[in-house]
Amino acid sequence: MPPASAAGGDGLGAWRIYKSGMRAETVTVASAELARARAGDLEALEELYRAFQAPVYNLGRRICGNEEDAEDVLQDTFLEVCRSIGRFRGDGSLWSWVRRVAVSKALMLLRRERHRASCSLDGDGGLAGMVGRAPPEPTGPIDLETVLGRLTPLTRAVLWLHDVEGYTHEEIGELMGKTASFSKSQLSRAHRRLREWLE
Repeated sequence: MPPASAAGGDGLGAWRIYKSGMRAETVTVASAELARARAGDLEALEELYRAFQAPVYNLGRRICGNEEDAEDVLQDTFLEVCRSIGRFRGDGSLWSWVRRVAVSKALMLLRRERHRASCSLDGDGGLAGMVGRAPPEPTGPIDLETVLGRLTPLTRAVLWLHDVEGYTHEEIGELMGKTASFSKSQLSRAHRRLREWLE
């Protein structure tokens, strides 16, 4: 991971280098294996899990921001894949379908966390942790992982889905139950914050 000092003139150079190396993964599965999985073959389902385990985990890690939540996203995604693989129509790639399930599960987890924070008894949670204030300023050199971790979960999710996974603002809005304008404003906020933090 390049350190923040690798940033270019506008402060986003390091982010551009980082995201160019993190483009959405592509996983292919043989059609015979897919047919077996759709028929409920446990060995074929296990092969699908092995094929998609790393990219789903990485996607969950990037959207949710921590390993524990990424593990939950991985588990929830494959429970859904096993339940629903028979309904996969094959209109697009299997990875596109699995990725959409994983994104949906990650966003559901963020919503649950936001709800938990807003229901906390100490009164200190609320939406501020999800949408508002950022963590304290770092005191030493930082890398991009640290900077991404400083973004609020929703802002980080929009940034990742748009800039790395290639989702449109309309698709992000639909996935989040928001508007395309919401996605655009969150992306603008993310780029502004990255620029400030990486300069």
